[in-house]
Amino acid sequence: MSEDVVWPTKAREIHSHHFDSTIWNEFGFRDDDIIISTYAKSGTTWVQQIVSQLIFNGEAGLQVADMSPWLDLRVPPKEVKLGALNEQAHRRFIKTHLPVDALVFSPKAKYIYIGRDGRDVVWSLYNHHTHANALWYEALNDTPNRVGPPIDPPSKDVVAYFNQWLAEDGFPFWPFWENIRSWWAIRNLPNVYMLHFADLKRDMEGEIWKIAEFLGIKVDESKWQTILKHCSFDYMKANATPSVPLGGAFWDGGAETFVHKGINGRWQGMLNAEESAAYEARALKELGPGCAAWLKGS
Repeated sequence: MSEDVVWPTKAREIHSHHFDSTIWNEFGFRDDDIIISTYAKSGTTWVQQIVSQLIFNGEAGLQVADMSPWLDLRVPPKEVKLGALNEQAHRRFIKTHLPVDALVFSPKAKYIYIGRDGRDVVWSLYNHHTHANALWYEALNDTPNRVGPPIDPPSKDVVAYFNQWLAEDGFPFWPFWENIRSWWAIRNLPNVYMLHFADLKRDMEGEIWKIAEFLGIKVDESKWQTILKHCSFDYMKANATPSVPLGGAFWDGGAETFVHKGINGRWQGMLNAEESAAYEARALKELGPGCAAWLKGS
């Protein structure tokens, strides 16, 4: 890689009911590590499944959630996750929801960032939040070392939830715009791949080929149809438990609730024209025209 490349450096720590970014300071990179990143609810689990299928050549029954932990989630404790990752002998693939400036960035690792229109993100996030059970709240709010206020149950109105999320920049989870901006800013680095959820929906087969090429994985064509089957929404919905944290124990309805619908546009007909326009104006202001158009995915 060129010596002229300016690599991102860590500038801050982020702590919340979900985050403890300090774990990245202790994580020992390997040169072939894969980091899968999104703001949230943008296809993270789907891409983890895709990467697992490419690494393991279409193998069924992979415990993807255990193999590919959300590193900066505050629970379980750092030593548990780091110890498990240190023991992995296969090519590692790890999940994050942090902006770039809260990560330790490796020039040799590969980074896949998945974007999705914020309106679609919130409709998926609302399902995630409304079905969270007492165990989820206990893990995030009542375990040691939480910094900042707890997370509370959501309102019963998805449109009100969206409007508060927009007005308070990602409330009650974490800021949206800085996450998108930070990854967009490094999109031209040689080890960063920007993927859009809508493109994956439109042409899953073509996008998986691109991911394999980016990761330097030679696809066994005799396993290609099996890989595609195992990456389909129907297969993932029917076999959700291995892909979801704790097998879905944090959500009423289990893992199948976490892997919900996998579609875009559910906000259409629910947000009025003014609300939708307010989102688009905010996206343009926060991201600029190029990034805002990319994030819209149309």
